[in-house]
Amino acid sequence: MKARSGTQLPATVSPASVNAGTGTKKFSLLPKIVNGGIAGIVGLDLVKTRLQNQQDGPDGRRMYKNMFDCFKKTLRAEGLRGMYRGSAVNIVLVTPEKAIKLAGNDYFRQHLSVGGKLPLHREMLAGAGAGLCQIIITTPMELLKIQLQDAGRVAQKQTHGNATVAAPKASKIAMDLIRTKGILGLYKGTAATMLRDVGFSVIYFPLFARLNDLGPKAPGADVVPFWYSFLCGMGAGAFAAAAVTPADVVKTRLQLLHRAPGERAYSGVIDAFVNVVKYEGVVALFKGAAARAMVIAPLFGIAQTVYFLGIAERLMGIQKAPAALPPVQHTLLLKEDQGNSSDQRI
Repeated sequence: MKARSGTQLPATVSPASVNAGTGTKKFSLLPKIVNGGIAGIVGLDLVKTRLQNQQDGPDGRRMYKNMFDCFKKTLRAEGLRGMYRGSAVNIVLVTPEKAIKLAGNDYFRQHLSVGGKLPLHREMLAGAGAGLCQIIITTPMELLKIQLQDAGRVAQKQTHGNATVAAPKASKIAMDLIRTKGILGLYKGTAATMLRDVGFSVIYFPLFARLNDLGPKAPGADVVPFWYSFLCGMGAGAFAAAAVTPADVVKTRLQLLHRAPGERAYSGVIDAFVNVVKYEGVVALFKGAAARAMVIAPLFGIAQTVYFLGIAERLMGIQKAPAALPPVQHTLLLKEDQGNSSDQRI
């Protein structure tokens, strides 16, 4: 389908919006934040955290053999409630994380597009900007979540499996850190968090855009069905999550405050990378990759579907523009249209 000559096309992932009754297009940041927040209310990665934090013992043995073994042993030692440790913090974490990530990406795409066109390097830059913004909230939330999720593993290892695990409280951990190290104590592991989140967004958003553009479109329609956006969100999310697992492993280990006897501590990102590979091999950098992909895939599938449907726009009475186009499609249409319009510029 051809774009009309001289038409400026939107450069955002989600449909553009217009003021109800006026038809005036504008970038509405608030509904984008709400869309991301609605999408990000689920997620549990306790198993991933424990797999990433466990280190090989002197005899080469590990506490957990794999993801399923970790599930089984955690359930047996701590019960069903133990499986949900850190879930409250995780819900608080995921909601602003997805809100900032999705709204931030749209914001940067809007401002980085030139003449309605957004080449790949600018798409990646927009994703990087979104990932950079989110670490303000995700770093302290991840720090608290990891302490809650890994407390059982550390206690079991300290007492050789005979411990009655007392659940720590996030509020106490936060207050202790602020009292002893100030507010910056909550930002331990910021560099590794930035490496993970920026890397994820640089991969995820351009990949999602291109997968989404390949989808089926009804005659006369410019957007793919919502179910296809869901599948694209899952696929792009799983791939990006697996790709940045090494950064996630390093971040998780750097943010752990209390270790079991004999476990190595790290002085920074480079030291963690070097020593993990030295003592555990390159494969250790991908610990928890399957569990992480299984958590991230449906989460981003839901996120993109909610974003696609524009639930917040509906709730706020802001109508979606009828001719909104996916990010890659509008770029292709502009290329096709350049020969027909002398006022299009790159």
